Amino acid sequence: MRVHGRNATSFQLLESDFRIQEDVSGQGVVGFVDTGAAWVAGGEPIAAPEQILGVATRFLDAARLAGRRAAFFATEGQLAQLPASRRLLLGRQPVWDPAAWSATLAGSRSLRAQLRRARAHGVSVRQVTADEVAPGTPLRTQLDALIRRWQARRPIAEMGFLVRLEPFAYAHERLLFVAERAGAPVALLSMAPVYGRGGWLFEDLLREAEAPNGTTELLVHAGMCAIAARGDRWATLGLAPLAGPVAPWLQRVRRVASPFFNFVGLEAFKARLRPSHWDDIWLVHVEGTSPVRALLDALTAFAGGSLWRFGWRTLRRGPPPVLALMAALLVPWTVVLALLDTTRWYPAPWMQLGWVAFDAVLCVLLAELSRRWHRALGAFTATLITLDALVTGAQAMTWYGPRVASAWDALWLVIATVAPTVASVVMWGAVTRDAAQRR
Repeated sequence: MRVHGRNATSFQLLESDFRIQEDVSGQGVVGFVDTGAAWVAGGEPIAAPEQILGVATRFLDAARLAGRRAAFFATEGQLAQLPASRRLLLGRQPVWDPAAWSATLAGSRSLRAQLRRARAHGVSVRQVTADEVAPGTPLRTQLDALIRRWQARRPIAEMGFLVRLEPFAYAHERLLFVAERAGAPVALLSMAPVYGRGGWLFEDLLREAEAPNGTTELLVHAGMCAIAARGDRWATLGLAPLAGPVAPWLQRVRRVASPFFNFVGLEAFKARLRPSHWDDIWLVHVEGTSPVRALLDALTAFAGGSLWRFGWRTLRRGPPPVLALMAALLVPWTVVLALLDTTRWYPAPWMQLGWVAFDAVLCVLLAELSRRWHRALGAFTATLITLDALVTGAQAMTWYGPRVASAWDALWLVIATVAPTVASVVMWGAVTRDAAQRR
């Protein structure tokens, strides 16, 4: 790794999710995650340039013998000639020459303004040692709390693979910077070495919600200045996923998934830092496996082995896009309730009117919470939906159930009882996530 780890992801292979497989020839290693159906490697094999294709080919053969599909995620071009393989463009990776950072800063008025803004609000950055962030130290305790609050703000559940958050793993080999305000940490930068290039990956860049504007840029500035002083000539902030001329179907994925991950904002932030150039980043998979299947295998690695479990964990967090979807679905559902045969499905007309009005109010509350979270309103709405689930369940057993006369009736009844229960789980998840941020 110290000699041949040229991929930006090479140091990350030491982190907890990865298995390391040594090539049978002893000429290299591959770090990968086993999802149960596929072996997904993090970047290219770590080997001498002339050995990379051979090591990669033998890795694919080993995966086939183990009954697994195989792919290399986040490769930088050295596998372009891998036999019997195909490539899918995943996005772009910005690259800087740290020696040119001072010139970059001098040529960017907006970047200088961001640094001034953070400093004017009392933010300062200092490099910290591994001993200062050892488990149990005061600073580590503060940073662990910062990390938990940062994770609580994310709309999706915690992910693994190449985005596993382990900023202090092998801390003695990293560069660590903390942004502080009034003596308390408000942001963290953890940089991982890319030994084969004599460079650095700005791997983890986290900040408090209330950190002043420009805090992140101030951390990047400190990191660039530090590695420039060391004489290092290569740095990256890592992949901007789905950036650049990706396939049309991936462009659609980017649009659909944007409420959960800010692809555009991440690419724009990295572009504002004026990289010297962008490198294409690829997913390499075996011929005969569709690119969609290969990408799903990679996403499964990020999801910790199951996309379904990851989806459920995300749903339980009550992210704003899910609240907005719940509000949207309530519109046609409320119309259906209003059009149902009153004499068959309701004990009295006033009960039908009451349910229609109740769901209309819920729709408004959910729409407001998806736009802007209110602590008390969130708890109130969660309580209302829980009561809805309890009352609907009781009515299903005592009134609705005996009136089911067809499969359509049964489907309607299942939706009517299950939907508020799931919605209750989602809402209390949102309340819990908000409380975690406040703590």
